[in-house]
Amino acid sequence: MKLIGKILSLPLILVTGILYGFFKFVVIASGAVLGILSGIVFLAALGIWISAGLLPGLAWLAIAFLISPYGLPMAAAWLVGKLGGLNDALRDFFFG
Repeated sequence: MKLIGKILSLPLILVTGILYGFFKFVVIASGAVLGILSGIVFLAALGIWISAGLLPGLAWLAIAFLISPYGLPMAAAWLVGKLGGLNDALRDFFFG
């Protein structure tokens, strides 16, 4: 029965390994681009805060935080890390 589980886990190891590598690259590349973009949005938020008022400026600051490396890219990196953990657990099951 364990042999059948190992045979069935082999394609999952391959798929999760490929997805992990691809998504890791995407998270790194998008983090760099969104980091630069969040700086631009932050400067625009300061200008909006001065010209349009407090509430629109705070809304744009929230958007700048979400696209900063501590916002949505951090959540995506956490999910990619969970996918890598799943891949490691499948490898441990297969080889262990």
